[in-house]
Parts: sequence; structure tokens; C-alpha cells
Amino acid sequence: MTNPTSTTPASGALAGRREWTALGVLMLPLLLVSMDVSVLYFAIPSISADLEPSGTQQLWIFDIYAFVLAGLLMTMGSLGDRIGRRKLLLFGAAAFGSASVLAAYADSPEMLIAARAVLGVGGATLMPSTMAIIRTMFTDPGQRAKAIGLWSGVMTGGIALGSVMSGVLVQYFWWGSVFLVNLPAMVLLLVLGPILLPESKNPEPGRFDLLSVPLSMAAVLPVIYGIKEIPSEGWRTEYVVSVLVGLVFTALFVHRQRTAKSPLISPALFRGRGFAPAVVLNLVSSFGMMGSAYFTTQYLQSVLGKSSMAAALWSLLPTVLVGVAAPVAAQLVQKGVHRAHVVSGGFVLAACGYGLLACAGTDSLWLVLAGAGVLASGIVTVMSQMMDLALGTVPLGNTGAAASLLETGAEFGGALGMAVLGSIGTAVYRHDIPSGAPAAAHETLGGALAVAGRLPGDAGQALAAAAREAFTHGMQAAAVAGAVLLLGTAALATVSLRKVTVREDGDALDAGTARPLDASAAEH
Repeated sequence: MTNPTSTTPASGALAGRREWTALGVLMLPLLLVSMDVSVLYFAIPSISADLEPSGTQQLWIFDIYAFVLAGLLMTMGSLGDRIGRRKLLLFGAAAFGSASVLAAYADSPEMLIAARAVLGVGGATLMPSTMAIIRTMFTDPGQRAKAIGLWSGVMTGGIALGSVMSGVLVQYFWWGSVFLVNLPAMVLLLVLGPILLPESKNPEPGRFDLLSVPLSMAAVLPVIYGIKEIPSEGWRTEYVVSVLVGLVFTALFVHRQRTAKSPLISPALFRGRGFAPAVVLNLVSSFGMMGSAYFTTQYLQSVLGKSSMAAALWSLLPTVLVGVAAPVAAQLVQKGVHRAHVVSGGFVLAACGYGLLACAGTDSLWLVLAGAGVLASGIVTVMSQMMDLALGTVPLGNTGAAASLLETGAEFGGALGMAVLGSIGTAVYRHDIPSGAPAAAHETLGGALAVAGRLPGDAGQALAAAAREAFTHGMQAAAVAGAVLLLGTAALATVSLRKVTVREDGDALDAGTARPLDASAAEH
């Protein structure tokens, strides 16, 4: 497969000021896309007072963005490979900006839900397109690793920053301001994108397989929905059935990709020795990240009793370490440390973060923050290396599809992390709550604290203390499980990546044969 015609540097050539400036332009919309996951945390009370949504509508206002984004990632990644990544990126920016205005001035819950859905469509175009364009602009492996490290740090930091910005904006402006803040970055991208960003696409993409689009959504959405609801609602029949239905459609989707003449996700992507491990290890790293976030956010607010705004501000501290992790990992690989050792070290570091969380008591603010920071640093180390490896393994014509598959796997991993570790924590919590406590206290820590607030004197204080202790025990148990999983994955990373290296032009090789893992990847 030949490379598309573009204005990118020759393979292995160093990128200059133009490419780094373009990367800065790409980072702004990427930051906002990641922030939109958490930007409603403080705005929802004002939205509820103004639009008066029902309980179901409020849930959809929260969840529709993530559902649409996850469901369309593979479609948009493959579409970008066909029509051009820059073209799709600019279309997504226009859609994201327009939907932001629609959301800001929504006058009904239905209008806000629809706007959030369009925001999800825009987000699904932006995420894989930015990764694919980075792969196109930065052909030197060292520079590409640094660029992808920045990409990973921005994605991780944006989620934490979103809740804080939401609180600040709602405090001084009306709730629609949390959406209007998107506009300057999107306008900047629409103006500078055509000037700074190269266009690239697969020159021989084949026909777009329309049947794969609904199959991919039917495979992703029921599974994401089911495993997102299990931590809070339990293993109810409808959620288990939802996951099983999604798995059936997953099998149908995989069959379609293997038999279609022009599949949405080419099975050839997995012929490279490094790509499949990169997808799996990236999924596990997302599992670890979101599994810990499920507990630390509740710990700061409900165990330590901090306000939502104070908890959001404290949660920014661990992201300081995140900004260092990916560049350090890239430097280690450049200086000759094998990627397998860097990745396994990242998993071990993340496991140590879980170890710190396992030692936390009911008054361990700094220990929990340190644990979250160490864990996030290890995870970002892994994610940045896996993105770099995956994009270096596949042909340039398929980088959009490869990036979308990585992101879809990360969505699955995050949902699984909250479901599995959340279920462990919930089981321990319910076991530790005194048997004589009201039923609501057995469900969640928030329910127990609400009940405790209505009880007189010492009885309420005793129940609140018992509930906080039970939640902390649950967090400790989940942290131990997370640490064991990450340590096991560290060993898996060492084995699966030890024969994979990257040659000077950036393509993955089998270290034992020194041949390209995918012949088409070598045609630069």
C-alpha cells in the first residue's frame, strides 16, 4: 500500500516549527473533547433547576455524549482514512462548535440531549483524526513518541480539568457557559487547520461498508451500557442481557470484517506483531485508570467530606505527575531501554499506586492523592507507548482505523474497570455495614450518609463512621485486586513485546527476523 500524497515530512525526517505549531492547535480541541466527559458535574444542578428534566432525562444528558462517542469511534476512524483525516477533523470541529451553541441555549431537556449527542458525533471524529494526523506529521520515531506523549497527557488531564472548569464557570456565569467555552478552540482549528495540518488518506480504501456501521454500534453500545450500570445498580438481569446482546453483535461484527471485501476495520491490522498487544494492554491500562477514579472521587467527597469543588481541585494534584510520565518514557525508549521493559515498568508503577490506595484509612488525603498520582503516571506511561507502537505498526493508510480501535478498546476498558472493581468494592461495603442499619445504608455510601443525617445524635455519627470505614475497606479490596491485575499484565507485556522493536523509519519489526511485520507498512 502506498502512502497518500500529502505535505508531510519524508519518512524519518525531523518535523519543524510548522508541525509543532500544528500539534498545539490539535491539542486545544482534544482537551475540550476530553473535558466534555466531566464538564457537567457542577452544571447539572443549574440545568435541573432551569430545564426541569426527569430523572431519566438527566441520566441521558450525562451519558449520551459518551455513548455516541464510543459507538462511532470505529466508523469515524475508518471514514477519515477514506475521505481524508483533516477533512473529517474540520467537519467534526464544525459539528462540535455548532452543537456547543445549541447546548448552551437549549430550552428543553430534549434539545440538550440532542445537542450532547451531536457533541458525541463531533468528539468521535476528533479523537482518531488527531492521532492519525500526528502519525502523519511526525515520521521521526523520537518526535512522534514525544507528540503522542503530549496527546496522552492532554487526554488524561482534560477529564480532571473539566469538572474544575465547570465549577468555576457556573459560579460566575450561567450553565450554558460550560459549552460556549468550546467555541474559541474550534474556531481556531477551523481557521488554522487548513493552513497548518496536512491532508492524508488511504489512496485505495475500497467501498465504505455501510452494514458494518450499525453492527459496530450494536456491538459497542449495549456492552458499554450494561457494564456502566452494573457498579451502581448491581448485576440486574437487564444489564447482563445488554452485555450478552452486545457480545453477540460483536461476533457478527468480527465475522463481517473478516468476510467483507472492504471492511471497516481491516483484519490486516492485527498481522503486525505489536498491534494486538497494544490494543489489549491499552485496554487494561484504561481499566486501571477508571477503576481507581471510581473510588478516589467518592473518597474525597463522601469519606473526607469535601465539597464537590474542593474535591475537584484536590483531584488536579495527581495530574502534575502525569505531565512528566510520558516524556520520561519516550526518553527511556530513545536511549535504548526496550519498550517492553518501559511498559512493564509502567504497569508495576501503576500497581504501586494501587498499593498506596490499599493502605489508605478514612483520613488519608495525601496518601490517596499520592496513590492516584503514581497510578496515573504508570498508566499514562503505558498508554503513550502503546499508542506509539500501534500507530508505528500499521500502514499509514489505516492509521485512522487503528487509532479508533485503540480508543474503542479504552472505552471498554474504562467501563470494565468501574464495573469489576466497583463491584468488588460494593460487595465489601455491603458486607461490612452493620446488619441492623436501614436498607438504604446497605446500598451506597451516599445513601448511608443521607440516612445518618436523619438519625439523632450518636446513632447518626456511628452509622456515618461505619459507612465511611466500610467504603474504605471496599476501596482497599478493589485496590489489591487492581494491583494484582496490573502486576500480571506487567509480566504479559514483557512476554508479548520482547520481540517487537521499531526501526528508524518508525515501523514495527519482529526483533528475531528484522523484517517488517506488515509488508504494506514498509512501502513509504
